[in-house]
Amino acid sequence: MDAEQFQAAFYEWVQAVNEMVHGQIVNIDGKCLRGSQEKGLGKRGIYMVSAWAEENHLVLGQRKVDEKSNEITAIPELLKILALSGCIVTIDAMGTQTKIVQSIQEAGADYLLSVKENQGHLYEDLSILFGVDQELNFKYASLEHAKTTNKVTVGLKCGNAGLPLIRRT
Repeated sequence: MDAEQFQAAFYEWVQAVNEMVHGQIVNIDGKCLRGSQEKGLGKRGIYMVSAWAEENHLVLGQRKVDEKSNEITAIPELLKILALSGCIVTIDAMGTQTKIVQSIQEAGADYLLSVKENQGHLYEDLSILFGVDQELNFKYASLEHAKTTNKVTVGLKCGNAGLPLIRRT
């Protein structure tokens, strides 16, 4: 069976058995498939990016990372095939990219992204924002909140960094 045909059939099956819950958390993450690397032959392992629906304990979709690429190029391709409207998408620091955020917004989803120190100005801007706001006991911080079925999510928007930490529509 052709890989694209299999992916389409898998996606249709997932849609049939999966009940998307408004506010459901969808985790996007990349992993190297165990045993796929052959160091002696110089063969790089197979990397896959997966979308995991936390509420339903179900993989919604996967995308193979091209051999000479990384997760940053595979994530937008995966996002294109997912029905994410009303969901909260989480991605590790690798996925904290403007184009990825735009894809999530276009899908009608919200997001929570990680930031690491190697992300230069974004990390610095967020550190300064939280440092100043913490000194002022968050008195002037712009808070947005939304209730989901089992928790309250609160995030601070950081205009200087270019990406809000959490966005609710």
